[in-house]
Amino acid sequence: MSETAPAPQLSVHRLSLARGPKRLFADLTWQLHAGQAMILRGANGSGKTSLLRVLAGLTAADAGEVRWRDQRWSPLCRAQRASSLYLGHANALKAELSADENLVDALAFDGIEPDVAARATALDAAGLAGRHHLPARRLSQGQLRRVGLARLALSRKTLWLLDEPTNALDVDGVAIFTALLEAHLRDGGLACVATHLPLAMSANIRELTLGGSAA
Repeated sequence: MSETAPAPQLSVHRLSLARGPKRLFADLTWQLHAGQAMILRGANGSGKTSLLRVLAGLTAADAGEVRWRDQRWSPLCRAQRASSLYLGHANALKAELSADENLVDALAFDGIEPDVAARATALDAAGLAGRHHLPARRLSQGQLRRVGLARLALSRKTLWLLDEPTNALDVDGVAIFTALLEAHLRDGGLACVATHLPLAMSANIRELTLGGSAA
């Protein structure tokens, strides 16, 4: 007897969204299984951020549905927040707080309270050794982005929704991000990532170009 194929973890069915007279996307339908990532590509204004916000429950689609483990997600539903981590293209850090304090705040929002040693390890691995206690206003854009990498390293969320996570990162920073993403997928996680950069990954990657099709 043939084995039954595993059910998809994330399903998008006939999803449509417009902004004023502009149709960003229409009738999007695709699925992701455990260990897969969807890389979102397209020109600025093509709807990558809007699609991520729909998946995160922050924006309501005009039509269609998003299902997680065969449960329909509605905007701001508890299951959506419990299962997914959304990192927008803005760093969303408080200038007066240190890198470590900002990390504590972000992880508390995720329901995670790692100890000092775990946070220090994550910040060091993200390339912020010696900068844990500097206020965010004294960090470069790339260093601010690395606080987000430390958050990913400590995340327990199954679905990552990431908007331009490599912005302002140098080559080493991009390599750190890629390693984190690959480890997340190996552990059975899923991700949707909007990026303009090619990602050198051996993991199970699909690509969707808005205005094009899923591959």
